[in-house]
Amino acid sequence: MAKKRKRDEPEVVGFVGVGLDNQDGHQRLTRSEHFFLVGGSEETHGRMQDVVIRFTESLDRKGKTLQEASADDAVELLHKALDP
Repeated sequence: MAKKRKRDEPEVVGFVGVGLDNQDGHQRLTRSEHFFLVGGSEETHGRMQDVVIRFTESLDRKGKTLQEASADDAVELLHKALDP
């Protein structure tokens, strides 16, 4: 059973990734359980998708859902996923 969060504790409910380097006019959109990615070149959008995969795998290895992870833990996992 998940521990209850205090009302004054910050909670991460998801992440939004925005790519601004699209030059080809293609609209790219990816949704996952914890992420919403929009825009970017094919390369940038692919890198954002890789971050999503690494973040999700790290969260799974910890045996937690995003709602169970503290905000500090979620940010730490995101930073690690950004720097493979």
